[in-house]
Amino acid sequence: MSDTDADPDGNDAETATETATDPVTVTVFSDYVCPFCYLGRRSLDQYRETREADDDLRIDWHPFDLRSGKRRPDGSIDTSVDDGKDDDYYAQAKENVRRLQEEYDVEMDLEIATDVDSLDAQVVSYYVKEHYPYDTWLAFDESVFAALWQDGEDIGDRDLLVDLAADAGVDPEEVRSALGDDTLREEVSALFDEARRRGVTGVPTFAYDDHAARGAVPPEHLRRLVEGA
Repeated sequence: MSDTDADPDGNDAETATETATDPVTVTVFSDYVCPFCYLGRRSLDQYRETREADDDLRIDWHPFDLRSGKRRPDGSIDTSVDDGKDDDYYAQAKENVRRLQEEYDVEMDLEIATDVDSLDAQVVSYYVKEHYPYDTWLAFDESVFAALWQDGEDIGDRDLLVDLAADAGVDPEEVRSALGDDTLREEVSALFDEARRRGVTGVPTFAYDDHAARGAVPPEHLRRLVEGA
């Protein structure tokens, strides 16, 4: 999977029959530095808005690491690493981002962010997900996406992450502690490995009831994934 998503057009979702769960939970594998993950979440929001009770659909977020092959030991990103993606690839990715922006009515300050790392953001997000209510995690998660893709901020900045988490209702000292917790970081790295063992090769990947859809697929594809209709 690339910095931007190997399948930015998205594949058709496999059909599945919605089960009687309350709330409905869609598993989402994503990385904050993937523009198609941001666009895919907007598509999921639009699908949620069509449901009779739009608050009955929740996200079970699973982290995915797009920067592992480019991350230096000090945590900085080495953009000179050859990942097989040339100028033509990124030109096509940008074109797809612009197309999906228009399709999903999304404003974005950036189209790609190849020099931004999300590892710290994912560590904090995982901590919040494990220790705070769902709505607190969701507020933080959405603020990270917005900070990067709407405001063009560096989500690798730890002070920014502390501020975003505090705005969501998380104790700043807990965030600083989480960022320095090597055990927590190892847990997140293990989740990256688990995603690949589960066959996740690109993000965003939406999964429900043993079926999946990859890419920033339209709301109707997500409906078919969840409802089988």
